[in-house]
Formats: sequence, structure tokens, C-alpha cells
Amino acid sequence: MEMTSAVTSLSALAHGGRLSAFRILVQAGATGLAAGEIARRLEILPNTLSSHLAILDHAGLIHARREGRSIIYTADYGAMQGLLGFLLEDCCGGAPEICRPLSDMLAKAADCDGTCLTELEIA
Repeated sequence: MEMTSAVTSLSALAHGGRLSAFRILVQAGATGLAAGEIARRLEILPNTLSSHLAILDHAGLIHARREGRSIIYTADYGAMQGLLGFLLEDCCGGAPEICRPLSDMLAKAADCDGTCLTELEIA
């Protein structure tokens, strides 16, 4: 991941509402959630959620698909893993034991499509 992409992703997540929405989508797994359900869980207005989702989508952290009359949102696990990998890339300045738990978690997440996140204690 390039610095510009990392900054865009981190900026998108640097708001409580957007971070909460992203975490809900990460927990939802590959099936995703309808926008209305996300708004209900977060107890926010649909137009506020729409703005949050647009920013997360622009950052490449989520995807949307239409199913009938609903728009279903899913987290982009590859983007999430890329961001985590970027953050850990030069970890620990020669003392890898400091970052080993994070690296192990990232390795477990590499095969994850959202169904294994409870094991990783990300939720």
C-alpha cells in the first residue's frame, strides 16, 4: 500500500461514526448489511450514514451492491489487510517480538472473508 492510500484510509476511519460503520461491516462478513440496518444499529439518520458510507467507499474500504431495492454494503477485507500490513511493515525496529502478536493476527486474517473475525477478537 502506498502512503497516499494509507492516509486516505486512515482519514476515512478517523471519525467515530465511520469507524463504527466499518466495524459493523467487518463483523457482518461477506454477506454484508443493508444501509437501513447499519443506520438502525448505529442509531443515526440515513442521510448521515450515506455520507459516512460514501467516504468509506471512496477510501476503498467498503463495497456496495444492489439487491432488489436495497443496497448491501460489505467491508473490503483486502483493503483492511493492506492497511494493517502497511502499519506493521517496518514494525519494531529490529525487535520483532514486540509486534509478533499483531503479525500473527494479520497472518490469521490473510485467509479471512469475515467469517473468522470473532476468533481474531477484532470485534
